[in-house]
Amino acid sequence: MSEFPAADELLSIAVPIAREAAATARRMRAEAITDVSTKSTLTDVVTEADRAVERQVVEALRAARPADGVLGEEYGESSSGAVRWILDPIDGTVNYLYGIPAYAVSLAAEADGMVVAGVVINAATGDEWTATRGGGARRAGRRLRCSSRTDLSQVLLGTGFGYDAKRRAHQGAVVAQLITRVRDIRRIGAASLDLCSVGEGVLDAYFEKGLNPWDHAAGGLVATEAGAIVRGLDGAPPSLDMVVAAPPAIFGPLQDLLVELDAAGGA
Repeated sequence: MSEFPAADELLSIAVPIAREAAATARRMRAEAITDVSTKSTLTDVVTEADRAVERQVVEALRAARPADGVLGEEYGESSSGAVRWILDPIDGTVNYLYGIPAYAVSLAAEADGMVVAGVVINAATGDEWTATRGGGARRAGRRLRCSSRTDLSQVLLGTGFGYDAKRRAHQGAVVAQLITRVRDIRRIGAASLDLCSVGEGVLDAYFEKGLNPWDHAAGGLVATEAGAIVRGLDGAPPSLDMVVAAPPAIFGPLQDLLVELDAAGGA
């Protein structure tokens, strides 16, 4: 295997860069939201702040580690290297647009195809989650453990919805059947924050179809290092098809229920 920087070293680079990015997002939100446009559909919005934060992070990473690659939500992949950084400049752009205080900067470092370090910062509140592979997950220095729930009927379940109307219709039908099988369902609107919530047991479990790598890279590592299983269905890795995060005792029953309800189906 190739030699890579230690996960702790990569995290020490990621954290200050993510903090500065979160400050930029918060400042731009306070000043004014301008240049709002759409991406995949009319409901899939992107602001100038998304682009500005991504440019800022990429420039900072280039200064710190010029040989590394970067995969960002707004500008795609730029170059390649032994380490690839995976960035969502503002996860939860609709929340950002409306002033709902749940939008995050998510930055992860991937080495040899495996995410080894990650940080998620709720830019609205300053709350920060970090993780390194094999080193655990933390919030404000406190080691995190996921929920110890064992009964699916008592699970507080997080999820999210896509932007395409046909996909939303299918997801709504799935949720309508799920709601009677779990304690309750929450929709926060930022996948990275959902996954961090699983990591600290604020949510017992979470699932969503349609997530890109930047949506789940850092948050998925936080949840994993806090003891949760983060995978797709039927042993697949997390992907656009499905991401499920749950404690070991819940993962199997939840996965089986999602398969039964065809949660990965639809548009």
